[in-house]
Parts: sequence; C-alpha cells; structure tokens
Amino acid sequence: MAGDMVPFGALLRELRLAASLTIEGLAETSGVSVRGIGDLERGRRAAPQQRTVAALADGLGLGEAERERLLAAARSGRTPGYSPTGVRSFPRGIDDFTGREKEISQLADLARPPADDGPQAPARPTVVVISGPPGAGKTTLALQAAQEVAQEFPHGQLLVDLRGMDEDPPGPAELVLGVLKALQVADRDLVRVGPAGHTELYRQLLADRRCLLVFDNARDEAQVRPLLPSTGTSMVVVTSRRMLTGLDSVRRLPLGELDPEEATALLSGLVGADRAEADPAAVAKVAERCAHLPLALRVAGNWLATRSGRSVRHLADRLAHEDRRLNVLAAGDVHVSAAFELSYQQLTPTAARLFRRLALMPGSDTSPAAAAQLVGQDVFDTEDTLELLVETGLLGTDGPRYRLHDLLRLYARTRLTSEESTADADAARAAMYGWLLETATVAGRWYEPDYGAPPADWRGTVDLSSADLARAWLQAEGTNWLAAYRAAAAAGDHATVVEVAEALHWFSDQWTFWGHWPEIFDTAARCAQALGDPLIEATQLNYHAWALTVIEGRHHDSLRRSAQALAAAERAGDFNQQAWAHEYRSVAYRHLGDYDRSLEGILRAAELFEAGGDLNGSLQARFGVGILLVETDRPTESLAFLAETFAFIEEAQDRIAPHIAHFCTIQMHSVSAKAHSLLGDWDAAVGHLHTALDLDRDNPGMTSRIFNQLGHILLGAGRAERAREAFLSCVAVGPEADPSKVADAREQLALLDAMPPSGDSSP
Repeated sequence: MAGDMVPFGALLRELRLAASLTIEGLAETSGVSVRGIGDLERGRRAAPQQRTVAALADGLGLGEAERERLLAAARSGRTPGYSPTGVRSFPRGIDDFTGREKEISQLADLARPPADDGPQAPARPTVVVISGPPGAGKTTLALQAAQEVAQEFPHGQLLVDLRGMDEDPPGPAELVLGVLKALQVADRDLVRVGPAGHTELYRQLLADRRCLLVFDNARDEAQVRPLLPSTGTSMVVVTSRRMLTGLDSVRRLPLGELDPEEATALLSGLVGADRAEADPAAVAKVAERCAHLPLALRVAGNWLATRSGRSVRHLADRLAHEDRRLNVLAAGDVHVSAAFELSYQQLTPTAARLFRRLALMPGSDTSPAAAAQLVGQDVFDTEDTLELLVETGLLGTDGPRYRLHDLLRLYARTRLTSEESTADADAARAAMYGWLLETATVAGRWYEPDYGAPPADWRGTVDLSSADLARAWLQAEGTNWLAAYRAAAAAGDHATVVEVAEALHWFSDQWTFWGHWPEIFDTAARCAQALGDPLIEATQLNYHAWALTVIEGRHHDSLRRSAQALAAAERAGDFNQQAWAHEYRSVAYRHLGDYDRSLEGILRAAELFEAGGDLNGSLQARFGVGILLVETDRPTESLAFLAETFAFIEEAQDRIAPHIAHFCTIQMHSVSAKAHSLLGDWDAAVGHLHTALDLDRDNPGMTSRIFNQLGHILLGAGRAERAREAFLSCVAVGPEADPSKVADAREQLALLDAMPPSGDSSP
C-alpha cells in the first residue's frame, strides 16, 4: 500500500543486502555503475528511469512481487520531485554581525513551519523582500538570518546571486536551471522535460520540499517573479536595492542605516575594545561621519583594524572633510562610492539629473514642489522621478518628504561637479532659492494683519489655501528657506531679506522656539539699515528686540536694540513703531524685575498705539498691563483689567486680525489663571488654563508653557497627581516646546517622584 511505501534508495539497499550483494557485486550483475548505485541508495540522485530499475531488478534476481515493489518505489520517488536533503550552499558568514535584532527576529518568526491543524488550504511559501540603499547590509542580514534558521529547512538551503547590478544579469530561465542543478536534479531529467519544462519541474520540486532560498541582489520584478514558488512551505528571501513594489503577496523588510548605538557597537567590534574604549567620542564621530551605514562602517573599521598604529581620532579627522570623505572610505578593493556608482549608472538621464541636483538642497529632506525647481519639471513629473529614485534605493522617504542619505548626498555632489557646469548648478540653486523665498513670503503673510490668504493671481505650486497649510509648509521647509534667506543676505539682496522677514513677523509667535528668529531679524535689521529707510529699519530692529528678550533672554541687549528702534521710528515720525519700541522695552524691563520702568513703557506704548490707530498693538499693550498687575501682586486689578480687554476684543471683532486675537486670548487666560491662583481660587485658575488648552490649536511653545503653569497651580492646590500629569504633558509636547519650561517640568517630576503618593483625585 502507498502508506507502506519506503523510499527507493532505502528499498534498493534492503533488497541488495537480502541478496547478499555488495554495491560492486550489484554493479557487475546489473550493469549500473557503482557510483550510480551508491548515489541512489543515499538519496543523492533522483529515482531512476524504468530501464535502470529493470536492470537493477535483474541484477538482484527479484521475483515478480519484489520487482513490482521496486518499480512502484521508483515511480513514487519521481512523482513529487527531488529530495536535496542536506544541500547547503551559503558562503562564509560574518562572525561580528551586529544589530538588526528586530529584523532577525521578524525573519525567524516567518521561518517557523506552519502549525499542523489538520486539513486546511494548500500551504503558501513565505516570500520576504529585503530592500534598502547601497551599503545597508541587505545581503549580510539575509545570510545571518539564514544561518540562524537553517534547521527549519531540512531539504536544503541555497544562496543564488542574481547579479542584478551587472550590465547583463542572468534571466529567469538560467536562474531556474541553476537552482535545479544545485538541488541535485539529474541531468537526464532536465533533458527529458526540456527547457520549457524547467519552471514546472522547479515548482513541483519546491511544492513538496521545505527549502530556504536566498535570492541575492535582484535587479527587478521580472527577474524574480518566475523564481517564486506558488505552493509548499519553502521560504524565499529576496534582497534588492529596489523595493520591487510590483511583487504581490510578499512580506517587506526595508533597511536603512543602523541606529547610533548599533553603529558604534559594530565599529567598536571591528577596531577592538581597547582602542574603542580609549576614545569613545572618536568612535561615535567616525560612526556619525559614516552616516551609520553598515558598508561605510565596515570599511572604516577594517581600515583601522589594519592600521593599528593609527588612532580612531585620526580617521575621524580625515572623515571631517566632506569633499574627501568618500575617497577616505575605501579599504583594499572595497569602496563605498563604488556601491553607489552601480545604482547611479542604472538611472534614466532624467532621474540621474534630479539625483545629482538634490545635492543642492540645503536641508536633509525635500518635497516634490521644491525638487521640481531644481530641474524645471512639472511637480507631478518630479514626484514620479523621485519615486523612481526611491524604488532604486537611492532616496528614502519620511512621510510625504524625500530624504537623501548623507553619504549619497556627497556622492550626488561628486556627480554634479563632474557632469554639470558650475553655471548650470548655480542656476538650478537660484531657481530653487527664489521659489523658497517667494513661497515663504506668501505663506507667512497668512499671519500678517494686512494680508491673509494668497492673492487671487498667485500661481504657486503648493497648497497654501489655509493658515494651517501655510504653517505646515513653513515648518517642513524651514531649513531650506532659511538657507535661501542667508544666501539672499550674503548676495546683498537687502529688499528680499526685509520682505521675507516682514512677512514672517507674526508667524514667529506660532513657532517661537524654532531657534532661528534672532538671526532672521538681526539679518533683516542690518539689511534695513543698508536700504536707508528709517521706518523699515525701526520695524526690523523692533523685531530683533523681541527675539532677543523672548527667545534668548538677552534682556539688556534687547533694551539696546529697542532704543535703536525708537530712535529710527522717531526719525521716521511713525507712532506705531515708536509704540512697539516702548512695548519691547517694557517686556525687557519686566523680565529684569524693573516694574516701574516696565509700566512706564507699556503705558507710553498704549498712548502711541491709540494715536497711530493700531488696534493689534493696542491689544498687546492692554495685555502687557494685565501681566504687570499680576507681577506686582495686584491680582484683583489685573482680573478687572483683563475682563475689559476680553470685552475690547469682542467689540473690535474683525478689526483685529483673528489669529492675533486668538493668540492674545489664550495668553490672557493664562494670566487670569495666575491672578486667580494668587487669590487662592484654584478651581478658577485651573478652569482658565483648561480653556487656554482648548483654544490652543497648534502652538507647541505656548502649549508647553500652559501645561507647565497648570502643573505649578495644581501643586499649589495640593493636587500632586494631577500636577504630575500636567508636567508629563509638558515634557511630551516635543522639540518645539519652550526648553526652559520642559527643563522645569522634568525637575518638578523628579521632586514628585521622591514624594509618597498623595491619593489625590481632585479635578
């Protein structure tokens, strides 16, 4: 019966021993070679054809029943395929493999055999695509994982180099034949089915066997697709620089650079613990300048390992020069730039041009609209080209933005220098910078009282149809438009610098702790002085005074700047800028604790704002008075004055810019909370802060300040656990939070951690 069927090789051996024949004796009586019989008995060859079985049966002198049994075993052995048990074809692994624990764990989970749950749908092979940029360690990861899970695949493990980066890589037919031969399919059987039958034979073989196949360095989907089995429990791991998006029903494992800890661990292992521990800062710097890319780290580590007399610091210093970094990252016949070159040479001319010019982008990432300016393409066409670069592994993505790896950026720069003229590169950069500054101006004006939405005739390439979209663009492209702004200042384009700074004045309140506003307004003030217009000069000097005191806490420097602004405004005869100069002097004096001068300044500002008809400024002055009354311990007066100011906003309605009214309303609730806390009315104080948080839509700096204030008020009310929640919320705001408030919140949390739980449940 079929259930009693034994493998052909085992049965042949059993019958030979029963006939008291050696392999040599059976070879002599049957005419089959000694080697052929030995391979058959060991399962190294497929079951033979009928004529060979007949010859062996004759040589064994079998009766009819035993002859039929041997023929049946041969037929059974041929039907499902071949048994390459024990086949293992992996190169020497890397003993110092480091990191990638998450990816190894994922691959190990996928390698586990399916549970035996009784009758179920036909088994499907597991296919994993490991993709990533050149040098990310895709092959190394695949081999490491294969070695760790080899025991799960008893019928063989094979590595096949698809040579995807060759000019003429092997096609599917050649690769299928190579796998069949590696899995010990007999030549006669390959000839029997012919080239047209190789793929079907390949699929039949893998359908009944559990093998692990690593297809390394795939060129594209067309090369890989015919190699993927459709049934069975085998596992296929494909590595490629391309994402192979066109493949269906595959698991995807994208690889990027290592995290800093993994990178320094890999480098330390290569150079030796003693050298690494002697200068850990230098090890970290080398890892950083290798952009944490595994190939670059290994090249750097091997270079140091073969030069024991050179310090790690020496290599770190050599890598500091960006223009030479790729040349330094070479060890023996391994060059990091060569890995990039292979991918670059496969690009279309359009994609290669965009890749080169991305080196001109000052920030680490870009949008399709910004990239389009570099090549003069339509935005949608540029996005298609960017996606092609992503597909080939030369560009990464971060949400809707595209990121060029640091070393690939250096490589792109070398290609730009060697393949394009300086004039062409400068023209591309100028087009991009001009677009960035124009768009920044239009986006910033959403927050300016006299502007708002873009004009009807503006034909921009990004959606700035709302203030929130404008804010998102300004923040996402911050590094890029800041570089364009600096370039305009360096080129002496004073009018453009002033125009951009003016457009971003009120927006700066929305992104207070970005860190670059003092530079922006200082630059604009110098450019305004060069223009020789005292009103423009006064305006930009005032903006810089604000940035100095609010952002950097340089109150004495702010006083000097506002004094210069006041003098320029008086020369211009402008009441509003005189008022702003007094406003900022008041703020600086308040921070210095000089409340008399602060009150004097804010009252003078209020008079001048009224004389100049500036309701936005008048609101700021009123708010300033409310703060001073609280600061001088007059909470009842402050609350009364703030109530009048709330009424002032209601009465003015749209004569005050909505976002300015909104911003001041939030701040006034914060000041009201402080006044109520001084009066011991904790519930009212907490209520005002919750209202402020409800109104605060998207201003991390303000949010962090309100949460910090809420924490302190809750502490004062004896609600320690609620205070802890508020301080934790302050810390969680993120990198755009007020750093001083985050630092204070951390300090308060440490103090709370040292206290016993209060059991507080008050609202």
